[in-house]
Amino acid sequence: MAELFERTGIKGMELANRFVRSATWEGLAARDGSVTSRLTEMMVELARGEVGLIITSYAFVSPEGRSNTTQLGACEDRLTAGLREMTEQVHAAGGKIALQLVHGGCASNPGVTGLEPLGPSEGSGQNVRCRAAGTKEISRIISDFSRASGRAKEAGFDAVQLHAAHGFLLSQFLSPAFNRRTDDYGGPLENRARLLLEVVKGVREAVGPACPVLVKINSEDFLDAGMTRQESVEVSSMLEEASVDAVEFSGGTVISPEKLSPVRPGRLRTPEEEVYYREAALLYKKKVSIPLILVGGIRSLEVAEGLVHGGTADYISMSRPLICEPGLVKRWRGGDRRPSECVSDNACFAPASDGRGLYCVTMEKKRKKPRG
Repeated sequence: MAELFERTGIKGMELANRFVRSATWEGLAARDGSVTSRLTEMMVELARGEVGLIITSYAFVSPEGRSNTTQLGACEDRLTAGLREMTEQVHAAGGKIALQLVHGGCASNPGVTGLEPLGPSEGSGQNVRCRAAGTKEISRIISDFSRASGRAKEAGFDAVQLHAAHGFLLSQFLSPAFNRRTDDYGGPLENRARLLLEVVKGVREAVGPACPVLVKINSEDFLDAGMTRQESVEVSSMLEEASVDAVEFSGGTVISPEKLSPVRPGRLRTPEEEVYYREAALLYKKKVSIPLILVGGIRSLEVAEGLVHGGTADYISMSRPLICEPGLVKRWRGGDRRPSECVSDNACFAPASDGRGLYCVTMEKKRKKPRG
């Protein structure tokens, strides 16, 4: 029986346990996309908190694929030195770290980039003007992912993760809600998955056969005419054949009614409600052999144990609980089995948006509240 705190490996990357920090925008990169000391300190704190694998927030691979001013970048060689400093400090703290790579597509911000966003189709259903990418631009974006992954390897990251979820470019190509193309990159699922698979091929060539390549995809889009859980599992099978080493399941897009959480934020959940994408995970495990990293609503040790013991997931990925309590995994390993105090109110993203950087506003208020 798999155990949460046993040592495991993904493609030779040895991990101390089965907990993963799911990539989360920290709002702490410099305006040129470079690493800051505060961002590195956040990653080091997670390593000291005994998170098995830390995945950084989405690093943009192309100038026009950037979403905000405080987003991490991997699009130029000059950014490699700061990334290397981050990995060295995480490793010194005993951690393992992966760099997540993204192109924003129609979720890119032209106010930040000064460039017209590119997507699978004109408009692509988002609230910005977006132009359909031509085949030459698609080839250039594939090369951008490859070069960025090469920088990640040079900087000493233990793995790379491709962000193909949440309505960014790779997710947009996968989803018929965004992708209305009639060429080789649109229509049936094998065509909609073509860009992602070509990116995987280019990244594998750049990082070599030994480096773990991970992909984060939506279990489903929660959109009319969006990608379904059955299609997500089919894509996962394609990724397994294409040399991907593990898949992380998330869900939703920035325009989905449920967005990234199909349960109303700010309300404490019962254990039965904790796992957002359980049904998709069960379907995945029937069809796909590479490890499944599962994120979405997991707040208690008992639920995490049940997912791993029952074979529903191989790794437990968390975002907001580790914002609330970076030392949560260490606390659980030490025997304090109380659930995370995170209530998923999403207040943590307000300071990330206004330049202060990501932190748990609710816990900060509790700490400052006078006693008596």
